[in-house]
Amino acid sequence: MSEHVARRAPNEWWTGVVAGMASYIDAAAILAVGIALVIYQFTIGITPGQIGIMSGALTFCIAIGALVGGRLGDRFGRRRVFIVTMALIVAGSVLTTFGTTFPVLLPGVVLVGLGVGADLPVSLATIAESASDRNRGKLILLSNMLWVAGILSSIALASVSGGLGRLGGQLMFGQVGAVALLVLVARLSIPESGLWLEARRRRDAGEAESRPRARLRDLLRTPYSTPFIALIVFYTLTNLGANTTGSFNTFIATNFAGTSVETFNQWALIAMVVSFAPGLLFMKFVDTRWRMAFFTVGAVLAAASYLYLAVVGFTLTTMVVALFLALVGNTFAFEGIMKVWTQESFPTMLRSTAQGGIVAFARVAAALLATVTPALLQWNLQGVYVGLAVVTGVGYLVGGLVLRRSRNEFRTEEHAEARTEELGQGASVSAPAPADH
Repeated sequence: MSEHVARRAPNEWWTGVVAGMASYIDAAAILAVGIALVIYQFTIGITPGQIGIMSGALTFCIAIGALVGGRLGDRFGRRRVFIVTMALIVAGSVLTTFGTTFPVLLPGVVLVGLGVGADLPVSLATIAESASDRNRGKLILLSNMLWVAGILSSIALASVSGGLGRLGGQLMFGQVGAVALLVLVARLSIPESGLWLEARRRRDAGEAESRPRARLRDLLRTPYSTPFIALIVFYTLTNLGANTTGSFNTFIATNFAGTSVETFNQWALIAMVVSFAPGLLFMKFVDTRWRMAFFTVGAVLAAASYLYLAVVGFTLTTMVVALFLALVGNTFAFEGIMKVWTQESFPTMLRSTAQGGIVAFARVAAALLATVTPALLQWNLQGVYVGLAVVTGVGYLVGGLVLRRSRNEFRTEEHAEARTEELGQGASVSAPAPADH
């Protein structure tokens, strides 16, 4: 169907919030699974082995979803994919909220994982393509702030519902589904990306036969191979550290630092709230020449957080100090800046494919490490943290040395012309009429 209807472009910040809620749901869902399944263990008889299977399934499905969703977003459009993904998350949340057996809960976790993973790359592409050169970085970092908000919401909910038995687990899963349903409704107001529509028109009209399509192998060719490989190395290595501390901080606090789950997480919640301030500060400067200065400070703080614990040891005080250093460091030099670099480094028809590939690779690597992390911590706790300092340090070096010189596809003349032609300088966009099917 070739008929088009005109749609007025929504406010950039509205698009940023609605699309950026993918990051909120990502964080909230991961924590909900980790907390609710433990509650279900003592209320409906879920076994530790089944908890391990479902936790692993969630991580791997997020990776698979990111890879597949990124490709679909470049081939068929951002809007179609990010509406379907929210529907998957809602359906999966219904199963996990009301299911009482492993055969029902596992498909629910799988659906949530696939939906979250597939949503991330297309939602980030939507944000980047709706923004201007003045606020693109700010809007992408907004999604990172929503990611932190997702963590806070799950921790806060767990702090008041953890003692309610099965109902507590249902509330954990239910809030993910409820938020996803609200986001699904809000996303109906977001039209298709104007830049994607223009790129598809040019591709279909044969105006740019050499322009890459949504294929992973195109990302391994010049000029995109350098930023693509560098982003995989940077995000994978830094994510190994962040995922290890995020997943096992409570385990370390209770088994090595001699504190309780409640005490450590109360302090962790305070540290996360305080870390909001640096995040807001970075949003102000991410689109300026000061971006790399913030990145350098963040890289030093995050790498130092691992080395600090390896040197001084593990107590409640040292773990809270290290957590705060890591939170501030990651605000400037982790997932947020990865999202910004990714959106800036690739053209429209490869943008969400690249994001999906990067996220998928990093999540699989983190899942594989997580399977042996408890044994490694028991064997040599300090050694693990020295290793994390070294590994993340290499990742920061790659990011700082390579990606600061990466291509910025948004600022090419080609993109400027496409934006002016398709968006009418922000007044409206042309969106295809909804398909009959």
